[in-house]
Amino acid sequence: MRMKTIFDAATHAELQERLSQLKVDSERQWGKMSAAQAMEHTARAIEMASGEKPMKQLFLGKAIGWMFKSTFLGEKPFSKNAPTGPTMIVADEPNFEATRERLQTLMSGFHALGPAKTDGNIHGFFGPLTGDQWGVAQFKHVDHHLRQFRV
Repeated sequence: MRMKTIFDAATHAELQERLSQLKVDSERQWGKMSAAQAMEHTARAIEMASGEKPMKQLFLGKAIGWMFKSTFLGEKPFSKNAPTGPTMIVADEPNFEATRERLQTLMSGFHALGPAKTDGNIHGFFGPLTGDQWGVAQFKHVDHHLRQFRV
């Protein structure tokens, strides 16, 4: 089975459609984030993946990241209540519609970059990823937070 990737046109369109169905009062199934916080969190992750907000790999990731990388990039969806890097935690309550528009724009921009222009960008825990790995990781991450709100 081929892994879904945000770089695939149909998969990108599916994520955008699902994102448009998210509501300010969508009930979360796990975790602590509101829908707006989850969108901002996901937007920050895309900025990291695109190289727009470059990151350095955390020491802990250098030490143990290799043990979790195959699960991170594997076929199974991300698990509920997985740890979040400190720069990805959203403490305030962002404006819902403005944050949705920001995420939609970032997703489209990332999709347009494609694997070649994201190749080697640094993940804060896993270090450099290939463009193909970034495409899978961003699909899985956006999907994870949409499922968090049953979208």
